[in-house]
Amino acid sequence: MPSANVLFRRARIKDVNDITELINHYAKLGDMLSRSHMQVYSQLRDYYVAVDGDRVVGCGALNIIWDNLAEVRSLAIAPDYVGQGLGREIVNRLLADAADLALPQVFTLTYKPVFFEKVGFTRVDKKELPHKVWKDCIHCPKFPDCDEVALVKNIP
Repeated sequence: MPSANVLFRRARIKDVNDITELINHYAKLGDMLSRSHMQVYSQLRDYYVAVDGDRVVGCGALNIIWDNLAEVRSLAIAPDYVGQGLGREIVNRLLADAADLALPQVFTLTYKPVFFEKVGFTRVDKKELPHKVWKDCIHCPKFPDCDEVALVKNIP
């Protein structure tokens, strides 16, 4: 259960530095891909944040890939807030957006598959995902030897 002090909302311009820092903290650990300020600015409308006071303590984005598919990406929770339900709440909001957009399926590529399984995603072979999913992968230092786990969730 998220702390009563944590609010969830759409990201705002003033959140970009905090979002970038949070994502890049985990990128330095090898847990996710880094994001530049420019990338976050250009995709800001895709993000939800968890905020405690003036501090962004969680973020996640829904990136539309095509007319039938979107990706949950850049899900990051401040280390001192992990385990409080913030990630689950952000993912639920992203999935609600996908449903509002009538997207039938959402996927994620992650090093934390157990978390996503707990929120209803199912593991799949990466080869089952369409080629357009891999547009960002060309910039990844692990390309073409991706070791992330692919998971999908059908949206009712």
